[in-house]
Amino acid sequence: MSEEIDYNGRITLEPGKRSGQPCIRGLRITVSDILGYLASGMTMEGIIDDFPELTKEDVLACVAYAELDNSI
Repeated sequence: MSEEIDYNGRITLEPGKRSGQPCIRGLRITVSDILGYLASGMTMEGIIDDFPELTKEDVLACVAYAELDNSI
């Protein structure tokens, strides 16, 4: 990734939400969900169209988080 994205504050971990998986800003949308959509061929714009509560920065934060966390 050419520019560094700060995912702190965008990626949250809450034990009672989505089994403690990393989520976006406390929403019930997980980093894994977003990565799966991207892997299936969805564009960032398509994801944001389907989930209007998300921003471009949220999607980029998921990618940055995944690059640093090998468990995803």
